[in-house]
Amino acid sequence: MNVLLLTQVLPYPPDSGPKVKTYNVLKYLTQHHDVTLASFVRGDQSRDVDRLRPFCAGGVHVVQMARGAVRDGAAMVRSLTTGQPWMMVRDDRAAMRDLVDRLVREMRFDVAHADQLNMAQYAARVPGARKVLDAHNALWLLYKRLAQTMSGGPRKWLLNRDWKLLKRYEGRVCHDFDGVLAVSHEDRTALLEAVVAATGRAADADADKMIVIPIAVDSDEVRPVQRHPNADHILHIGTMYWPPNIDGVKWFIAEVLPHIRRERPDVVFDVVGARPPQELLDMSKADPRINVTGYVEDPTPYLQQAGVMVVPLRAGGGMRVKILNAMAQALPIVTTTLGCEGIAVEHGRHVLIADSPADFARATLQVLADRAGADVLGRNGRALIESVYDYRAACRPLERLYR
Repeated sequence: MNVLLLTQVLPYPPDSGPKVKTYNVLKYLTQHHDVTLASFVRGDQSRDVDRLRPFCAGGVHVVQMARGAVRDGAAMVRSLTTGQPWMMVRDDRAAMRDLVDRLVREMRFDVAHADQLNMAQYAARVPGARKVLDAHNALWLLYKRLAQTMSGGPRKWLLNRDWKLLKRYEGRVCHDFDGVLAVSHEDRTALLEAVVAATGRAADADADKMIVIPIAVDSDEVRPVQRHPNADHILHIGTMYWPPNIDGVKWFIAEVLPHIRRERPDVVFDVVGARPPQELLDMSKADPRINVTGYVEDPTPYLQQAGVMVVPLRAGGGMRVKILNAMAQALPIVTTTLGCEGIAVEHGRHVLIADSPADFARATLQVLADRAGADVLGRNGRALIESVYDYRAACRPLERLYR
């Protein structure tokens, strides 16, 4: 089949959750179909584009995505006047519409695969193609949960407004498209709820075309980390401009870390990830035991020094690639229930799960104190990745969705 894959972020390098997911879907697709990639890029990504060209029989075609306060403000005005979700208006770009229109004039596509909800508006422009939405999250639910973690104010009001608009928009897209890919059963349920909200009808017919394919990793590329014998740092790794990650790290520092420091006063908390907010940078300056690094090209030294990886998420949706990567790297993990949502882990076997500050601190201290037990968690997590979450096995149901 000829597949037009439309991505909101260029899926290379695979250094963040969305890019890891899409990169492995792309690799699977190119082994079975002829793929044309159309993607937004930020800045000069010519080298990254060149790395993807060998995968894509139909080429890699890109459009610059520039954002800023003025553009975002204009998108908000359009959203307020049209009733469309702000995120969808923000990413509606004439240059991408023009690119898609040119591509469909030049070749015929059997499938238009929209990677994330933002790209559905472009897939809808491809005539005669089977339309597939690859939902990284039930986006409406993610923003609802994020709004619930916030105190009152304009930002909370805007998030509450947008998740309600997103619920109807997302439900309409899921109803109109020929196939929908959800990353977890929880997300599938949330997407079907959005269909009911958008259409006012039962979602039985839509349920038949909505399948679950978990986010996958390449277990050949992501290998176990050889941790130092004295590894005793606490590590969080993830993009630090993503609001749920910011909220989780702030909660960990404010509510969990004080419990831990009663027993381990010198423990170091490494926060590794791109574009941390100033508030976290200030915390790092004030306390050398909180090490906020920003983007790190090679995080291996931090992984080797990690006594435990923490995923203290209180908001979000979908699946956390950071947990899949950490399990593939055989790292011991402590997470919240929400953090491991959609992943077939068992508490005490693959990860430790805790939700209150005291319980999360207790679990973290347990892993730091018991190296043998931590290694068992790591080995069990790696085995789960190899058997269930490697992309070569996880992506097979895509064929049924396409046909």
